[in-house]
Amino acid sequence: MSTCVFIQIRCRPGTTYKVAEEIALREIHSELYSTSGDFDLLMKVYIPTTADVGKYINDRLLDINGIERSLTTMTYKVF
Repeated sequence: MSTCVFIQIRCRPGTTYKVAEEIALREIHSELYSTSGDFDLLMKVYIPTTADVGKYINDRLLDINGIERSLTTMTYKVF
């Protein structure tokens, strides 16, 4: 089993495409979109239920150069 998590990512100006490319290379996401609004990217990730969500995201995503801020939304039930 896994936990579906959505992560919104704000990038430093001019780095969105570089950040997206680095995420794609790491192959940690299910889906990755560019978005309008307060955040530049929206990422859907399935995290193993045995993993600590915060540590998983910290270790696999937040060390990418160009990421300024993130907002993680946990999910509970799919309809």
